[in-house]
Amino acid sequence: MADASAPRRKRLSLLGSTGSIGEQTLAVAGAAPERFEVVALGAGRNIEKLADQVRRFRPGLVSVADEKGAAELRERVGSQPFELRVGDAGLVAVAEHPADLVVSGLVGAVGLAPTLAAIRAGRDIALANKEVMVMAGALVLREVKAHGVALLPVDSEHSAIFQALCGQRIEDVARLILTASGGPFRTWSTDQIAEATIEQALKHPNWDMGPKITIDSATLMNKGLEVIEARWLFDIAPQRVDVVVHPQSIIHSLVEFVDTSVLAQLGLPDMRVPIAVALAYPERIALDLPVLDLPALGRMDFETPDHKRFPCLNLAYEALRADEAAPAVLNAANEIAVAAFLAGRIRFPEIAATNGAVLNSHVGRGGRAALRDLADVMEADAWSRACAREWIASSYGSAA
Repeated sequence: MADASAPRRKRLSLLGSTGSIGEQTLAVAGAAPERFEVVALGAGRNIEKLADQVRRFRPGLVSVADEKGAAELRERVGSQPFELRVGDAGLVAVAEHPADLVVSGLVGAVGLAPTLAAIRAGRDIALANKEVMVMAGALVLREVKAHGVALLPVDSEHSAIFQALCGQRIEDVARLILTASGGPFRTWSTDQIAEATIEQALKHPNWDMGPKITIDSATLMNKGLEVIEARWLFDIAPQRVDVVVHPQSIIHSLVEFVDTSVLAQLGLPDMRVPIAVALAYPERIALDLPVLDLPALGRMDFETPDHKRFPCLNLAYEALRADEAAPAVLNAANEIAVAAFLAGRIRFPEIAATNGAVLNSHVGRGGRAALRDLADVMEADAWSRACAREWIASSYGSAA
């Protein structure tokens, strides 16, 4: 007989279940089955991995990219019952499925529509898909306030700020200070960076992430996107968001208050920690992970970011100074440029050059672009992608 006094398990819907964040989210949830129930999974084309997840967690709803994947999933899973949806509409169905928390773990612009759908359905959001706030921060913030949902950050830096701000007033904050590892090229010269290979760029010193995010870390665009995300997540002016390079990645971010006090959140670099914070909030759950040994660590270092070697960071601040659509433009251009680099079509420094050229073209179009709805966001996104492809083809002789 069930214990009537036991708390009801928190129902989780997961967008991006077969990606890095998705797998780690399921690892946290799977280690505490008395706390969490996975009710819906949204994935793409990794059907083999998704089938394993469906068999283990038995969700009621599953989404895949296309009908071919749907047929393969049915074949792999067999007679196990669940509703199956496909495509963008399938991701929206997962987002709107009855749940206590939607984990938005997709990578890139594909996560925007389902995350907005989840907010409008009244679902609390654990947000790991930073592009959602980068592309449409003003719009998302308005929707969150209108529907009264919680927006819980999963990025380690924003989770650190969120934890440091608990019990504090945003009016008392002087600065949010995001920490950056510096990526694999932190100590490289400009000439060395110019010759960086794909393999070298994918060797992050501290974190195990997907290829796109890892390249963003190497260019510091990842940190630029996080500056934009922080501006909207915490509804704070861009000039009050700073970045410091901290190569050990032990301090995940800091909050400086008007009385000069600084609160920081520390821990070994492991994404399961910020994921667990978001899943269990406002409680904490025990994790079977190594603990931080400060004497063994010995020291922590801090540096000012080098904006000349890593110009992508400046581009983020420029986008915030431009208009509401400019961050979406910058994000889309970066997705095209990173894909072109990973495909061997452009060199590493040409990622930043492409991003800057597209952002300048957007600003040169004139006007102050406000985001009224999702259509405005997607128009800016589509324009930017076309512009980036044209720039790469004309400047580097390569189709993106």
